Amino acid sequence: MEGMSGPHVIRGSVSLPEAELVWRFSRSSGPGGQHVNTTDTAVELRFDLARTDALPAVWKQRALERLAGRLSDGVVTVRASEHRSQWRNRETAAVRLAALLAEVTAPPPRPRRPTRIPRGINERRLREKKQRSQTKRGRSARHWD
Repeated sequence: MEGMSGPHVIRGSVSLPEAELVWRFSRSSGPGGQHVNTTDTAVELRFDLARTDALPAVWKQRALERLAGRLSDGVVTVRASEHRSQWRNRETAAVRLAALLAEVTAPPPRPRRPTRIPRGINERRLREKKQRSQTKRGRSARHWD
């Protein structure tokens, strides 16, 4: 794993543990010329979310709930094959996984406190509606006898 650019931070001091990442490589579709049939450039990165101890318990629970549809046996998989070099695809997959985990482990947004509409604004709206109604009623042909 030489050459990989350091640990991929999820958030704060929590990062992806290199030992828990499982890499698989395969031939990638797309451009590449003669080189394309000889190298395994497509990358599949697997991370066992259900069994990891790298994430705090609360984060792990949140991630398992939010990724329920994407997991197979508690393992999340990310694919990357847009680059022609395996190394760049590995970088892309690791960054994607870190971003995905950062997104799903984020705390839920604070609930919105409903605000009351000030009485003056409501009264003005009703007054303007009534005025508009009078204007339109004045245009009707009933009064042209």
